[in-house]
Amino acid sequence: MTPERFQKLRTALDRRQPDLALLTDQVHKAHNLAAILRTCDAVGIDTVHLSQSPLRARQLRRRSMGSNRWVNVATHNSIDAGIRHFQERRFKVYAAHFSERAKPYHELDFTVPCVLLMGAEKYGVSETGAQLADEHVIIPMQGMVESYNVSVAAAIILAEAMRQRERQGLYRHSRLEPECYRRTLFRWCYPELARYCDERQATYPAIDDNGLLVDPSDWYEKIRQSSKKHRKS
Repeated sequence: MTPERFQKLRTALDRRQPDLALLTDQVHKAHNLAAILRTCDAVGIDTVHLSQSPLRARQLRRRSMGSNRWVNVATHNSIDAGIRHFQERRFKVYAAHFSERAKPYHELDFTVPCVLLMGAEKYGVSETGAQLADEHVIIPMQGMVESYNVSVAAAIILAEAMRQRERQGLYRHSRLEPECYRRTLFRWCYPELARYCDERQATYPAIDDNGLLVDPSDWYEKIRQSSKKHRKS
């Protein structure tokens, strides 16, 4: 871990937006989900939420050009559960859905806690998703086609969200909870060691201001002793 690499990781993490998210409603094509994941990383979204997706993690890793390392993926068994997850946290749910109450995407406020709901490639947002959403959002079209590809539409709308948030200064300092920041930074710096710790429910070792492990030999010895006690029990 070089100081330059560590600083780059910290800069990206400082810009993560814990109150901006994306939720899919039965989007199933791996290449679209991978493109959405890359866009979410680009605008500082920490977690992409998938509802009723048959996606396999290996497919996403292969297509996302490494973005899956930087963006978490959460899954929900139904769109009801996915939307409820956000509404319980007082997020506004903005569904990309054409209806009489739909508003152009640039007229909505993306500086408040909000989640963008994107529907399936062929059918769009489900009836349940549309009913539960707080707002419907559209991208005005000038040609003959009725809609953009789901990943393109997500990119256009999220670019507007980023523009609004930049104007409000929401990218100027870290907005993650300290413990979440610490754990995420360690996973980014040492992904294999983080997996080792997660599998054993072990505490992550400390890292210094240059991204280097603090007294790694002492940490490894504690892990070794803990493993010995576990085997004896």
